Amino acid sequence: MLKGTFPVEKLKAVQTPFYYYDIELLKKTLGVVKAEADRYGYHIHYAVKANANPRILSVIAENGLGADCVSGGEILASLKAGFPASKIVFAGVGKADWEINLGLDEAISCFNVESAAELEVIDSLAAAKGRVAPVALRINPEVDAHTHAKITTGMKENKFGINLSLLPGILERLAQMDNVRLIGIHFHIGSQITDLSSFQNLAIRVNEIQEDLHAHGYAVEHVNFGGGLGIDYYHPNHLPVPAFDTYFSVIHRLLNVRPGQQIHFEPGRSIVGQCGSLISKALYVKEGETKKFVILDAGFTELIRPAMYDAYHRIENITSDEEVETYEVAGPICESSDVFGREVELNRVHRGDLLALRSAGAYGEIMASQYNCRRLPGSCFSDTI
Repeated sequence: MLKGTFPVEKLKAVQTPFYYYDIELLKKTLGVVKAEADRYGYHIHYAVKANANPRILSVIAENGLGADCVSGGEILASLKAGFPASKIVFAGVGKADWEINLGLDEAISCFNVESAAELEVIDSLAAAKGRVAPVALRINPEVDAHTHAKITTGMKENKFGINLSLLPGILERLAQMDNVRLIGIHFHIGSQITDLSSFQNLAIRVNEIQEDLHAHGYAVEHVNFGGGLGIDYYHPNHLPVPAFDTYFSVIHRLLNVRPGQQIHFEPGRSIVGQCGSLISKALYVKEGETKKFVILDAGFTELIRPAMYDAYHRIENITSDEEVETYEVAGPICESSDVFGREVELNRVHRGDLLALRSAGAYGEIMASQYNCRRLPGSCFSDTI
């Protein structure tokens, strides 16, 4: 079976489980993102929630991207990695006072505001510091992302964002505030979106919302489309870089950009997803009555996506070229949901073999836990191992 390219002998010396990052692929992906965005003058902020490994952040910062943060901790991590505060945007439905104050003190680019209540808090905290906070309103555009229910975020009565019906009232309250300034509108309809018609519908809806804002006397400086572009979990070897060209061209073709207006995006998974693999060692090959199990030393404490989202990750035995057999691949965690895949075809597995769980660069290491008192996974990089 076709496999990714791994420095197997070097990886054997690393204590499993760990994350292996292909820095060359990350840089290639960043090059494509920048080239395609530059065609239209688009601004890119990396969504830090996808992967906040310090080395990964530093490579992205060195390539000139901004940062999309959803916590004070992510703001601090971004600043430490070299992202300028002027390129940091702060989203999140539950910003604590200390996090807002951090953003004000560091003079970040923008607060993406998700409710009237949050807007009032930012106005109050900014007033206490004698500052004016730049804000964008995160609006729920009622566009179906056609993705997993747990990662759909742009529909009515979602915990995120402001419903369209509430927008006029918020604009009225905003006009009475002295310490916030509306500079943009923000959207994020979901994650792992592979049906680009969702982005077509979003661009059309944004045009309608802008017309409504114009009727109320508002002209925003920027429009932020969030992220959401998916990756190919089934074919990481054939399609390592997502179709950024098609993605950006869809928006460019349909969006009515107003004079002097900036267009922003916040990709996360699509930048880092394919560059990371979770490397785990086979502890046991267990013979059942109707199937074989491979028990790994990694579990959902290292990669929770299969247990949480029923997500698929391609699994490869990178130390065996023997004939292909079918296994259920599971971890050591004391939960029945700790299964990475059923009926997985792998080159014959032996105790001690290294297995790679592919496309794990996003929402992998960053979501690791210490359940069962396990230690957190380490990481290594293709250019330093």
